[in-house]
Amino acid sequence: MFNKNFKLIIAALIIAYAVYQFIEGNIGNGIFLILLASIFVFLYFRNEIILLAFLKMRKQDLEGTKKWLDKIKNPEAALTQKQHGYYNYLNGIIFSQTNLTQAEKYFKKALKLGLNMDYDVAMAKLSLAGIAMQKRRKREATTLLREAKKLDKQNMLADQIKMMQQQMKKI
Repeated sequence: MFNKNFKLIIAALIIAYAVYQFIEGNIGNGIFLILLASIFVFLYFRNEIILLAFLKMRKQDLEGTKKWLDKIKNPEAALTQKQHGYYNYLNGIIFSQTNLTQAEKYFKKALKLGLNMDYDVAMAKLSLAGIAMQKRRKREATTLLREAKKLDKQNMLADQIKMMQQQMKKI
């Protein structure tokens, strides 16, 4: 909702007022204001709109996810680099249902910008492998599958990777 720099300015002002409250002897008010400022600092690192889009994605509501992502007007300016990566990651998941070329573009941009969790990187590479396989680029798909398998440390994507490897043998 707020610009990323505006969030830090609000947090700094709240912390300054919290220090004033501590000096005045209002310890409870100061503690509350510090907690309030920590919310703005948290939202600097985790964009609230992307968090809401992830909640919609969790419920398998792709239209709702797209609606939340459309509220971000200028992602390059409004988001940090990792947030912009997740913005592209979510768009890639949405477009993978309809437009594979567009989804491939979003997934590659998300990987270039960076994702925080290895599972998300593995999921993006697995999706790219599926797209490459559908476009008959077997070598690229094999490489991406191998990288996804390496990144999937908890074996959450093991079944999908095995299924895709079986389909690769048929091509």
